[in-house]
Amino acid sequence: MADSNFIDYVKFCSRSGSGGAGAAHFRREKHVPKGGPDGGDGGRGGHIILRGNAQHWTLLHLKYKKHVIAESGKRGEGGRRKGADGNDVILDVPLGTVARDAETMEFRTEITEDGQEVILTRGGRGGLGNDHFKTSTNQAPHYAQPGEDGIEEWIILELKLLADVGLVGFPNAGKSTLLSSISAAKPEIADYPFTTLVPNLGVVSYRDDKSFVMADIPGIIEGAAEGKGLGLRFLRHIERNSILLFMVPADAPSIEEHYRILLNELEKHNPELLDKARILAITKSDMLDEELMEEMKKEVPKDVSSLFISSVSQFNLDALKDLIWQSIHAT
Repeated sequence: MADSNFIDYVKFCSRSGSGGAGAAHFRREKHVPKGGPDGGDGGRGGHIILRGNAQHWTLLHLKYKKHVIAESGKRGEGGRRKGADGNDVILDVPLGTVARDAETMEFRTEITEDGQEVILTRGGRGGLGNDHFKTSTNQAPHYAQPGEDGIEEWIILELKLLADVGLVGFPNAGKSTLLSSISAAKPEIADYPFTTLVPNLGVVSYRDDKSFVMADIPGIIEGAAEGKGLGLRFLRHIERNSILLFMVPADAPSIEEHYRILLNELEKHNPELLDKARILAITKSDMLDEELMEEMKKEVPKDVSSLFISSVSQFNLDALKDLIWQSIHAT
């Protein structure tokens, strides 16, 4: 069953605050017969700010926020008193969140570090008070600037998981089983296609208290780059992984062809994915005896590091972790 709490896409209207108007004011004091202009500046409008929060792993908390509105700045006052700035609105988002303009799909920013803050929609500047417009020929300006309008725009936030290793394979390739075998993650496992409907992250313990993060991405099918099956929604998560671990079951009709189809789908989605380090794991190898395994090695592509493994029997899992660790630190 899908986890309805995993939300990796939201669209909302972001409206920053308008700047406050500057004040057109003159000093009026009992013993100052010719008081000059002393209008203060207006306050800045509130920004809409994105902030990285490592405690969040989904955009669920923003799913129902269709409008995000910041406060406008306050008017300036006499005595050169500046108006208060409008309060900013801070949206905490998971690491790996990308913001785009919803109309043009133009990239705006990305959040990759805990505590990182980026202004998404900037508040309007406050207007200048009449104190700024005094000149030798105009000693008593009655003009003050209005505040700058805030900005209203539609924004899309997409979450791309940050992990060291992304698992790539067709449904039932054994990705969820591997993740549950070598990490504390407990993905749902069943014997039907698309068991994994949401990405799962697991921290894999390695030697000497080291660790790396593995992401189980929902299964790819032929045509995923065109939107078939679960399509582009999950292919984008693979973009952030340092290493791609391709998983092909030992009972596949052709290991080489199976692997090439997966490569082809990634290339159609984003050719740059082929520049990432790759490892090929032939899964479910507990079904094979040594003689058959030696015979099958002839079918394995020679242009990628490969290993026969079994998550059920734990066969070669330590060797796989060694290979992953070496690859991570070679990239």
